[in-house]
Order: sequence, then structure tokens, then C-alpha cells
Amino acid sequence: MSTIDKNGIANAIYTLADIGPDPLTGETITAKQRVKEIIEAAKLADEAGLDVFGVGEHHRLDYAVSSPAVMLSAIARETKQIKLTSTTSVLSTLDPVRLYEDFATLDLLSDGRAEIIAGRGAFIESFPLFGYSTNDYDELFTEHMDLLLKLNQNETVTWSGKFRAPFRNAEISPRPIQDQIPIWIGVGGTPESAVRAGRFGVGMALAILGGDPLRFKPLVDIYHKAGMEAGYSSEELKVGVTGHAYIAKTTQQAKDEFFPYYSNYWSYVNRQRGMGTRMSREDFEYMSSPSTALFVGSPEQIVEKVLRQHELFGHKRFLAQVDIGGLPFQKVAKNIELLATEVAPMIKKAISK
Repeated sequence: MSTIDKNGIANAIYTLADIGPDPLTGETITAKQRVKEIIEAAKLADEAGLDVFGVGEHHRLDYAVSSPAVMLSAIARETKQIKLTSTTSVLSTLDPVRLYEDFATLDLLSDGRAEIIAGRGAFIESFPLFGYSTNDYDELFTEHMDLLLKLNQNETVTWSGKFRAPFRNAEISPRPIQDQIPIWIGVGGTPESAVRAGRFGVGMALAILGGDPLRFKPLVDIYHKAGMEAGYSSEELKVGVTGHAYIAKTTQQAKDEFFPYYSNYWSYVNRQRGMGTRMSREDFEYMSSPSTALFVGSPEQIVEKVLRQHELFGHKRFLAQVDIGGLPFQKVAKNIELLATEVAPMIKKAISK
């Protein structure tokens, strides 16, 4: 068992590397600067003692990272202890062999710190880009996950499927330092995805971006039921919670500082999805209220929300996305500091009781 498991909840940050204008200055940083800031954020998280750092995959000009493995490899050389994961790898449109070998290489570079969170992604631009059809959305993911797990378990693999050429006695190289690379499935909110994660016996990373977290409890129950029926133990079936976060000295300060950036974030994300809706301050006040899933507030308020969710889900990881909406890097750095020095110790103390 890792120290993370013994300590209850691993605390992490992740980024999707969105490039948005600062709503207060109107300035937009370059992709080059965004990449530099992500590496610096990972270094700060590592030095502060956080457990995991994640990087997401997108194939759009308003995001800076299309290859988490490449980005995490750069981060591996600048960090020492923090685990490095994708958040997420869009498995439906990735070749599982290439994905596995890239992360096995990352594992060698990082002295055994590589992980993968596989998901279907929030956008579909990778399907035409890599020659896949969205009509095969679910089938692609299932087949690719099945192959990815076989690659993780075996040095030599014979395989055939529907969407790629078969191979026989193929040597999968390099092999990671870890016996197997930890693999999770990112789940947005569908029962089918929760069942799939359970049947595969991998971790489930829940994306909870708003509303009452209680509505996600059935997904966790379904996940555990499917996993146990597939023969996996409760120790093998791990849940992580991912969410947007902003921490300040007081809850009012956090809300006042974060609202312009959070409203800005949803404004451009909704435009990317073809919607023109904007977030009002009233909407934001509801989304950040004590009973909801948005982690905005004082360290004490964040801890209360994490612990409430832990009572519901028994999750092993809390992954906070703290760099959205054009948020200046100095505010991102302060959030990393507060998460590591105030939030994480309070969570650990509460869980240990």
C-alpha cells in the first residue's frame, strides 16, 4: 500500500491547459507561456508536498497541451516525488499501444511516478482528426481500454479487434518501473461509464463540477457493485473526485476574487460548445454555496466540502483544478500553497480520527 492510501485522501491539482483572456486586463498569454507556467505549477506542487499532478488532452488552439505524456515528461525532470497523471487521455481516439509505451517511458523518466486517467473527453475534435467516427464513441473506448489493460499486464501481447490491425506476440516496450501503471477511468455522470470502470477493475475519477454532490452517490454505488461482481476487491476499486477550486483567506474573498475568472471560463467553454449562456453572480453564489460541489472558499470551507464528499464516496483522491478562466499565475501559486499547507493537513487530521 502506498503512503497515499494509508493517509486517507491524496491531494492533487490538475490542469486542462486552457488559454483564455484575463477578464480584468483583457490580455491572453501565449501557448509558450502557458506551458512554462504549468511546469512551474507542478514544481510548486511537488515542493509543497502535494501527491499528484495531472495534465489534460485537447486538440484545439485555445488549449496548450495535446500530448499529456510529452508535457508530463518535461515535468518529470523538474520534480522529484509527485505522481504524474493524464487528466484525461482521450482513449477513444488514441492508439492504446502508443499511449501505453509513452507512459511507460514517462514511468522510467520519473522513477515510477506515471499514471493514466483515460476518458472520452469533453470535445469531439479528436475523432475526425485521427480518422475515427463519433458513431463508434462507446465501442471504441471499450475496445481500447481492453487492449490498454492487456498491454499493462503483459510484456508480449497477441490481440485482435474491430478498429485496428491485429498483432501476434508483439513485444510491448519499454516496460515501466512499476509492476503496472495505475489506470483510472474518468467519469462525467453516466451510469454506463461507472459500470464500465467497475467491470474493468480500475479506479474511477469522478468529475463533479457543480450541484449537490449527493447526486453522484448512485454512480459510486454502481461502480462498486459492478466491480465486486466482476471479482475485484473493495481495495482495488478506488474513487477520486475532481473539481474546480479557488481558495483564499476567507470565503467571501475567495468568491469575490474568483467570480470574474469563473464566469469568464464558462463563457468561453460554452462558446466552444456552441452555447451562448453566461454566468451571473447569482448563479455563481448558488454554485459556491456550502451544500454544492464547487470548491470555492476559505481553507476551512474547502475541507468541509471534501469531508462531506468523503462521507458520501469514501474517495481516495481529491483533484483540484485551480488555473482556469485566465487566472494569473500568482493566484494559481497561492492556491497551490493553501491547498498544501492548510487544506491537506486539516483533511489528513480529520480522516485519521
